[in-house]
Amino acid sequence: MNSNYQINLLKGFSDLIFGQSMAEAEKVFGKAEEIQELNDDILETSCTVLHYWDSGFSLFFDNKHSKKFSSVEVDNEETLLFTSKVFELKEKELIGLMKENGYALSDSEQQEWGERRLSFDEACLDCYFENGKLTSINFGIIEGRDTFDFLPN
Repeated sequence: MNSNYQINLLKGFSDLIFGQSMAEAEKVFGKAEEIQELNDDILETSCTVLHYWDSGFSLFFDNKHSKKFSSVEVDNEETLLFTSKVFELKEKELIGLMKENGYALSDSEQQEWGERRLSFDEACLDCYFENGKLTSINFGIIEGRDTFDFLPN
């Protein structure tokens, strides 16, 4: 079972590659602590989510496309982005790291519930800060890049 978590933008999470199956996810991370079905009638999306609560991440599988791995939500503080522990970075440091690696900040927004979202659309990455501290990251694949859809969070 993997204990070093790595964000591989547009590719996958640690050793799990976007497009792989839930069975392949279990080989990499073990059995999920909870499995949840999410449906959005407005967006006409459906996904199965494998929650690894103790490890600090959830894996999303697109039900419309053979339950293929399509996105991740992470809050594990040891997670690496490029070679940096991303949860140790401040907003400006994260923006700088992304820029150094070819990804410009696309959008930022103060959410009504208090978090501030930074979006890097070319990397399909959203980062959420609360009181100046990174609290969660959502990333996946770009819609249309493969044969399945990215599920927005």
